[in-house]
Amino acid sequence: MARRTADPPAPPGLAEAPAAADETPHYHGHRERLRTRFAEAGADALADYELLELALFRSIPRRDVKPLAKALIRRFGSFAEVVSAEPARLAEVAGVSAGVAADLKLIEAAGRRLARGAIAARPLLSSWSALLEYLRATMAFSGREEFRVLFLDRRNHLIADEVQGRGTVDHTPVYPREVARRALELAATAIILAHNHPSGDPTPSGADIRMTREIVSVLDPLGIVVHDHVILGRDGHASLKGLKLI
Repeated sequence: MARRTADPPAPPGLAEAPAAADETPHYHGHRERLRTRFAEAGADALADYELLELALFRSIPRRDVKPLAKALIRRFGSFAEVVSAEPARLAEVAGVSAGVAADLKLIEAAGRRLARGAIAARPLLSSWSALLEYLRATMAFSGREEFRVLFLDRRNHLIADEVQGRGTVDHTPVYPREVARRALELAATAIILAHNHPSGDPTPSGADIRMTREIVSVLDPLGIVVHDHVILGRDGHASLKGLKLI
């Protein structure tokens, strides 16, 4: 029987490497650095895509999310516009699952709830900046036009904030008598009207002015005051009262 000889030694440089230990993914260090910056310097120290990365860490724990965060910002424009986008539009971006879209909408809902809390127990006419922040968080970045009515009591505290109509990108049907009926049901003594311009430009249109004046004419005999009509856009807001249009 032939004797088995030992295998010859491997040539220098080709020796078999020891089994590699599991390597920590490269993005783990990036995540920790980003969390540290957020904890030490706050959200204002982060770019929109970096803040979005932080939000995506929990939704997608085992992947580098920076490319997805940047893709979302490129598509929608800003952090606020990303979380305000409709789920169907978010899903058009590769990498956005139903779970990711739901987490982003949760952030939007939390922001709205926080903004609403800032105005809930205060007279709105003396909390104008808080009201504008609330309206901006609620509707400024929506892709469709939305018409809201804030119903107030005698102390100008908020009774209810209701969406009276949703429309297309440039039109929302509004029925003044429905606004009046709801104000009477709630025993409101004043209202603030608000709607958004998805185009981004908050300049009131002729139709906006006519509709506002019609609502004023319907409510005035009922003793219900229209304090203002605020139009929200990505680029700011317009007040019809401030512009002396009502």
